[in-house]
Amino acid sequence: MHFQQLAPPEPLREYVQYFWALECAEPSPTSFRTIADGCPGLVFQQTVGGIHDPAGKPWPTLLLHGQATKASEAQVGGAFQMVGACFHPSAVPAVFDVRADELTDSCLDMALLPTPFQHLTEQLQHRPTTAAQLELLAAFLLNTTARPAQPTDPSVQHALTRLLATQGRVSLRELQQETQLSERSLQRKFQHRVGVPPKLFARICQFQATLRQLRTASYDKLSDLAFTHEYADQSHHIRGFKEFAGLSPRQYLHRSRELMENLTEPR
Repeated sequence: MHFQQLAPPEPLREYVQYFWALECAEPSPTSFRTIADGCPGLVFQQTVGGIHDPAGKPWPTLLLHGQATKASEAQVGGAFQMVGACFHPSAVPAVFDVRADELTDSCLDMALLPTPFQHLTEQLQHRPTTAAQLELLAAFLLNTTARPAQPTDPSVQHALTRLLATQGRVSLRELQQETQLSERSLQRKFQHRVGVPPKLFARICQFQATLRQLRTASYDKLSDLAFTHEYADQSHHIRGFKEFAGLSPRQYLHRSRELMENLTEPR
C-alpha cells in the first residue's frame, strides 16, 4: 500500500488539516478499521470490489463523513484507490452548510447535495491520477470556502481550541465561564458545529493523546499512558481506548497496522 499526505494551500488551512491519498494494487479482499479522531472528512474512492460497512451497505463513491464516536469496520473487495481531505472539527457547517450532528457516526453521499457538490463525483472520476484528483479537490474547496456557508462561532472555536490544547483536560464549567454561555447553550452550539457534545469531544481528545504516545513508544509500560493522561485508573483507560479504537492498547500494538492516522488494517 502507498499512502501520502499533503498540506493544504494557505487559504484552506482554516478548514482543512491535510489532504491524503491511499492506493493498494493487491486484488485480494481486506478490511479496515476506522477510529475516532475528532475530525470529519471527505473521501473519494474507486474500488474494484467496492467498500462495504459490516452490514453490507456500500460506501458512496464520494462521501462526506462526520465525527466518529466509536470504532467501525469496512470491507474492501480488492484493489482500491482513495483520496480525501481531513477537515478541522468544526468545518462541516462552514464548508457544506450541513449540521455537523446530522453526520455523527454516518456519512452523506455527496451526489445528494445541491449544485455544485453533486457534480464533483463525476469530475473526480474523469481525473486519471490521484495527483490530479487531489488538485481538483483542493481547487473545488478553495472556491467553496471563498464564501463560507456559515460563519464561524467564536464561542465554539474558543472551546475547541481549549479542548485541543489541553488534550481534553479542561472542565465544562471552565468552558462555560470562558465563553459566558450556559451549559445548555454551549452544548447546543458545540454539537451543531462539531457533531458531538463538548464532554464527549474531550474524551476523544484524551484518547487521541494516549494514541499519539502509544505510536511513538514514549513510555516505559502501558499503565503510564493512563497516569500521564489523567484517567481514573488503567481499567478506565483501556475501556475508553477500546470504545474509540475497537481494541485495547496492547491489542492495538500487536494486532493492527496503521495505514493512516484514523485508519488501520488488522494484522
